[in-house]
Amino acid sequence: MLATSNPMSRAPRVVVFGCSGAALEPEERRFFAQADPLGFILFRRNCVSPEQVRSLITALRESVGRGDAPVLIDQEGGRVARLRPPHWRRYPAAARIAALPDPFAEEAARLGARLIADDLARLGITVDCWPVLDLALPGADPVIGDRAYGGEAERVARLGRAVCEGLIAGGVLPVLKHIPGHGRAGVDSHYALPVVEATRPELAARDFAPFRSLAAMPWAMTAHIVYSAIDDGAAATFSAAVIGDIIRREIGFDGVLISDDLSMRALDGRLAERAARALAAGCDLVLHCNGDRREMEEVAAATAPLTETAARRLARGEAMRQVAAGFDRRGAEQRFDALMAGLPA
Repeated sequence: MLATSNPMSRAPRVVVFGCSGAALEPEERRFFAQADPLGFILFRRNCVSPEQVRSLITALRESVGRGDAPVLIDQEGGRVARLRPPHWRRYPAAARIAALPDPFAEEAARLGARLIADDLARLGITVDCWPVLDLALPGADPVIGDRAYGGEAERVARLGRAVCEGLIAGGVLPVLKHIPGHGRAGVDSHYALPVVEATRPELAARDFAPFRSLAAMPWAMTAHIVYSAIDDGAAATFSAAVIGDIIRREIGFDGVLISDDLSMRALDGRLAERAARALAAGCDLVLHCNGDRREMEEVAAATAPLTETAARRLARGEAMRQVAAGFDRRGAEQRFDALMAGLPA
C-alpha cells in the first residue's frame, strides 16, 4: 500500500483509474483517498441507471476530496458506448455519420456529439474519449473499423472537429484518439503490439494530418503502436521520439496527453514500469481501466503528483468547456434523426 498522506496537502497523482462496479466499495474508497488519482474513467460495468451513475460519480469525487475531479468515459456511439438503452439513447457509429453526403455529415456529427454531451453532463461526466481521428485504411485490424470517419484525412479532420465542437458546447471535453494514428495497425493493441512500417513522409501526409488539424483541442490519447520509421524500439506511449518530435512538435499538440490503458497487452513489463516509462516519455497522465485494486496500487506507487505543465494544460482545457443555455434537446434529436433517416442499420 501507499504511504499514508493527506490528499488535500498535495497535487493529485498523474493517473486516471477505473473502479470495479456500480457502487464504490469501502476498500476502493480508502484506496482512492490515499492514492489521490487526478480522476476516474467509467465503463459499462459502472453504468446501470442515471441515478446510480450520478451517485457513483459523487462517491468517486468525495473519495479524493475534489468535486471537480475529471470523470472520463468512452462514449463514441456504435459498438463503443458505455451508456446504452434503455436509459440512454443509442447513437450510430462514425462510419454511419460519414456515409451521409456533405454538408449533412458534418451537421450530424456536431448534433450527435451535442446530444451525447447532454447525456454526459447530466451525469457529471466531464471528458469523453472521442473522437477517433484514426483513418480507415485497407488491411488494418477491425479494432478501429467503423469507429473511423473514413480514409480521407481532410474529411476525417472536419468531422472530428464537428464532434469536438458539439462536445465542448455541451460542457464536455473531447479526447483525440489515438494520436499520432492507429489506422494502419495490423493487430488489435488490446492483445498484441502493432508495428507500423510506413515511412515518415507517408505518416505525416495522411495519418498525422487529422491530429495536426485539431492540435488546439484540449486532450489526446496515445496509441500503443510502434512506428518503426520514428522509433523501432518502443510503442508511441513509451517513446520520447514519438511524443516529443511528432506529437508535441510536428503535430503541434500542447494539450493534456493521456496514455491509452496501461493494462493492454500491447505493452510489456510490470504495470509500475509501464506507468514510469509512459510518464518519462512525455505523457501528462497515465490511464488504468480495469478496476483491479492490486494493479492500481502498483500504478499509483509509480506515479508522482501533477506537474505544473500538466496542471496548466488541464486548466486550459477546462477553460474551453461551454454550456449553452436553453439547449433544445427535443429539437436537436428530431433534426439528428431526420439526418440519419434512410441509412442502413
